Amino acid sequence: HQLAEQAAAMKNATGVEKIVGDFWASGMDEAKINALGISPLKADLDAIDALADKDAIANYLRTSAAKGENVLFGFGPEADFKNSSMNMAYASQGGLGLPDTTYYTDAKKADKLKAYQAHVAKVLELSGVAAADAAKQAGDVVKFETRLAKASKSSVELSRDVSLYYNPVTVADADKLTPNFSWSRFFEAQGIAAPEKFSLAIPGFHQEVSKMLGDTDPAMWRAYLRFHTIDGASPYLSDAFVQENYDFYGKALNGQKEIKARWKRVLGTIEGEAGDAFGQLYVKVAFSPEAKAKMEELVKNLAAALKERIQNLSWMSDETKAKAIAKWETFTPKIGYPDKWRDWSGLQTTHDDYLGNIRAATAFNYKWELSKIGQPVDKTEWGMTPQTVNAYYNPMQNEIVFPAAILQPPFFDPNADDALNYGGIGAVIGHEMTHGYDDQGARFGPTGNMEDWWTPADAKGFAGRTGKLINQFNEYKVGDQHVDGKLTLGENIADLGGLATAYDALQKASAGKEDPKVDGFTRDQRFFFNWATVWRSKYTPENAKVRLATDPHAPAQFRAMGAPSNLPTFAAAFQCKAGSPMVRTGDKQVVIW
Repeated sequence: HQLAEQAAAMKNATGVEKIVGDFWASGMDEAKINALGISPLKADLDAIDALADKDAIANYLRTSAAKGENVLFGFGPEADFKNSSMNMAYASQGGLGLPDTTYYTDAKKADKLKAYQAHVAKVLELSGVAAADAAKQAGDVVKFETRLAKASKSSVELSRDVSLYYNPVTVADADKLTPNFSWSRFFEAQGIAAPEKFSLAIPGFHQEVSKMLGDTDPAMWRAYLRFHTIDGASPYLSDAFVQENYDFYGKALNGQKEIKARWKRVLGTIEGEAGDAFGQLYVKVAFSPEAKAKMEELVKNLAAALKERIQNLSWMSDETKAKAIAKWETFTPKIGYPDKWRDWSGLQTTHDDYLGNIRAATAFNYKWELSKIGQPVDKTEWGMTPQTVNAYYNPMQNEIVFPAAILQPPFFDPNADDALNYGGIGAVIGHEMTHGYDDQGARFGPTGNMEDWWTPADAKGFAGRTGKLINQFNEYKVGDQHVDGKLTLGENIADLGGLATAYDALQKASAGKEDPKVDGFTRDQRFFFNWATVWRSKYTPENAKVRLATDPHAPAQFRAMGAPSNLPTFAAAFQCKAGSPMVRTGDKQVVIW
């Protein structure tokens, strides 16, 4: 936050310093935000109150989307699954206030749905709706969203079948599918030419929205749109709205014990709305050439170890191995921060209008996204900011990306011994590479196009092995709730392959070197200790339940234990006895990559 404070204090700041400084100054001005109350939303709420019929509502959905404020469905560019060098427009499902469809349909989560309805009523009351009317409208909002949820795919379905996102249609055909919502007029409202084709993902969802435009009372639509307009802005409004937003999403849904300090929330807003701009300031003080050089060496060593593992697989044919190696040869690593930064000169911000800055950035970012549709994919672009402690694999560019912020302890320390670095960032590098061969990555070829490169026998062998991993994770429990082995499959494959690959790479890097004990532990033991260390986490019971339903990662304690329990090298490192929970053998052991 010191970087943001410094930017805010600069006189006559320009460029990204001005943007970051304006966000910080306006976001920290609590007195002004409180004095404004809900008044910054007055024009929006007046427009919603005037919506009298389906045509007016459909038009409102189009025009609000053009400002980047589309509550009902996601819309933006993504690489074409069948031609990954070109960007295509994708429309996807959305519109729900709760984390997943199951919150509306699963009786076990009825208490959360009831709490959500009370939250909707409270937000509407805070906006000036009389208590009795707010209670009725809240019931309408929940009915409305339940109908959307029943037409939507769940987190599990979406995370494990990437092809659900790919449904190319012409605009004319889309218009026929949704007679009450014109896609040709939607593209016109966004200010872009209608493409030859776009992906209307989850068509059943969009058909349901069209039906709801025709058969749902406009009053119900108004209640839904009013609530979501206020709810989306609540974290940036006066204290009463901030508190209610925290009371439901923080406390009731996720079990948080206290609201984050304002400076942390403002920093989170800067990250969300102008993260790349902030990243330009961050890397000047937080990333060394030495760290980058060490990281490049680790990536090279991990890649070599993965290639060797693929070549030595006993269950895969030479034909499929050759295709897997061809994909390996086109891996592109990105380390630290982008070679080319975004141009932020078109974003106008001020020192004294927090919500105005957020909305300006939202519209600016949306226009930038729209400009990519129908254009070649920019391979220099990053999907994460440099200050993010994370990493990712992008199957359509076949790239592995490691932001500067992950290059710190416990993941990485240029002064630490190899065992710790290979057990930390090394396993993360291996994890991201293995994503190229997980249940979704395995559906994309070397150039990033969705294609089938497997022999039928190998595809069957892969399914058998991944099925065993699903069953393995299904057995883990948090309280009385099981982990979902299907939802977490891709991450579990990546953990298993990544850890095994990192171990192999460590052995190569350590060949011929002595293995002195450090604090009484061998090199191999320290490697596995750091794997466990990087996953240390604490969840509230409520947040753990949300994650079990929506997070494609297994709970951290099972990430720490799951992959090592399949590795004989772990059992050997700690002299585990046969039959112990951390020793899987025979049919119980899973080896994929």
